[in-house]
Amino acid sequence: MVFQGLFEAAARQNLFSSPLVNAQCQASVHATVPHTDMVPQRNIAAAATSVPNENSCEFGSTKFYVLCGLGGILSCGTTHTAVVPLDLVKCRMQVDSAKYPNMFRGFRVTVAEDGFRGLGKGWAPTFFGYSIQGLGKFGLYEVFKIYYSNLIGEEYSFLWRTSLYLAASASAEFFADMGLAPFEAAKVRIQTQPGFANTLREAMPKMWKDEGIMAFYKGLPPLWARQIPYTMMKFAAFERTVEFLYKYVVPKPRSEMSKPEQLVVTFAGGYIAGVFCAIVSHPADTIVSKLNQAKGSSAITIAKNLGWSGMWAGLGTRIIMIGTLTALQWFIYDSVKVVFRIPRPAPPEMPASLKAKLEAAK
Repeated sequence: MVFQGLFEAAARQNLFSSPLVNAQCQASVHATVPHTDMVPQRNIAAAATSVPNENSCEFGSTKFYVLCGLGGILSCGTTHTAVVPLDLVKCRMQVDSAKYPNMFRGFRVTVAEDGFRGLGKGWAPTFFGYSIQGLGKFGLYEVFKIYYSNLIGEEYSFLWRTSLYLAASASAEFFADMGLAPFEAAKVRIQTQPGFANTLREAMPKMWKDEGIMAFYKGLPPLWARQIPYTMMKFAAFERTVEFLYKYVVPKPRSEMSKPEQLVVTFAGGYIAGVFCAIVSHPADTIVSKLNQAKGSSAITIAKNLGWSGMWAGLGTRIIMIGTLTALQWFIYDSVKVVFRIPRPAPPEMPASLKAKLEAAK
């Protein structure tokens, strides 16, 4: 309901009229919407080329945002579920480093105690929680990116594009985590508290009975502390990395590349961004794991008990997991755009007006 309300509010405020549509779409928009602060031909998204006749919708239309939300569901829900075994071992390393001192020992102990089926513990809250989060993360990112871009104008959208990516992704993740928090709390308990519950249907009633609503949301502040920096790095690093790859690494112009070739660049950019994401968000991730394991604890108390070095337990495992995860998420998200023919604007280029000002200043 949170996301539905945001999309409806954005539609009422005409936030879906985008400055990044192609010339054919611009003519249609300008015929019905007064030209106020809309800036034509602004280019603030890193992806593949938009071809007018190939697009199934206008950039910034309601259909565009719905399809982007679908892409977010598929990219986040499926990938996080696929790495549940790695996530389970990582969480156990964070909460019991003596029993699970490293990734390989963690897998051996888990299989010895629970069998191979034990590696799938927590898959249901992972799937549902991260599907909801993906809807908000990707869908609202597009909403806020266009909205903030319209506020600051064409030239500043280019000059401050990194700040634009950071602000839009932070805003999107703030709301996305509200949907993720209850499922994340259930997942951690299933994975790290032996005998508590084996399924989502068992875990949630027990949590409600023991602690009420706070059982689901006491981890929200540290979840924000983990996920907001992670998402800011995920989107900003990806956008700028892809921009760099196309400008300095890829041997031919992107307009001459096939869609599969462009998706390879997307995957590479996603993996590089994922490494930075894992490092930035790891201490908060450790606190979230311990917080949901220890009843009645607080984030500050856990941080003090762990100490600086303790908050970095399991970092190597998480780099592997998050790097692969982030790369696959961007690959799936961009693939959804290809399949559904969603507009995919090119990386940003300096506006003609700004070029003219720089030339005049020489």
